[in-house]
Amino acid sequence: MNSSVDYSVVDEAITSRMSVRAFSSQEVPRKMLEHILAVASRAPSGTNAQPWKVYVLQGASRDRLVAQVCAAHDALRANPALLAEHQEAYDYYPAQWVSPYAERRRENGWGLYGVLGIGKGDRDRMHAQQQRNFRFFDAPVGLVFTIDRVLGRGSLLDYGTFLQNIMVCARGHGLHTCPQAAWNTFGSIVMRHIEAGPGEMLVCAMSLGYADTQAPVNTFHTPRVPVEEFTTWLE
Repeated sequence: MNSSVDYSVVDEAITSRMSVRAFSSQEVPRKMLEHILAVASRAPSGTNAQPWKVYVLQGASRDRLVAQVCAAHDALRANPALLAEHQEAYDYYPAQWVSPYAERRRENGWGLYGVLGIGKGDRDRMHAQQQRNFRFFDAPVGLVFTIDRVLGRGSLLDYGTFLQNIMVCARGHGLHTCPQAAWNTFGSIVMRHIEAGPGEMLVCAMSLGYADTQAPVNTFHTPRVPVEEFTTWLE
């Protein structure tokens, strides 16, 4: 181990990572994005398959996708039967939530709405806040991640390490991110827009940019359970 390296910066990048839901308009240089993706690609993967495929959306391309999906989101609210046209490629969430995950999910949702002053039953503001996902929370960069369907479940596990690397490396460069499974509902629109191949499957999307430090929503920080709650020591 190189004793001259301050490894605490890695801890800081990890612990300061959060899901930012409001970004400034400050642009992110392409060379920085290329660097982050190159560093992230050092993530481990079974047999070095490197299952990740990344689409970077900026400018007009980003804006066109935002307009399409926001329109579809509004249409779905007006006619819930349209959900049949928007099926996710894989089950990101369980069909039925059980304890303790149901309680954590509820705490997360109402905690966020609480910061924003959105009360129970305020359907209009809930819809508008959900739609912020499909605007990439105003981030100048939207990342879309796909995987070849031929690969197994293990490659999705590998993919997670790649996504985490992106988020941690971004923090090391003063950026913030928000990983988003919300886009999966409108995967058919996304995949057409990025002109993905027929064998590709949408994994998730991610907002990336500089955080809007004045936005109240960015004061929301999710808690974590203590180590002893999820760890069993065997000797």
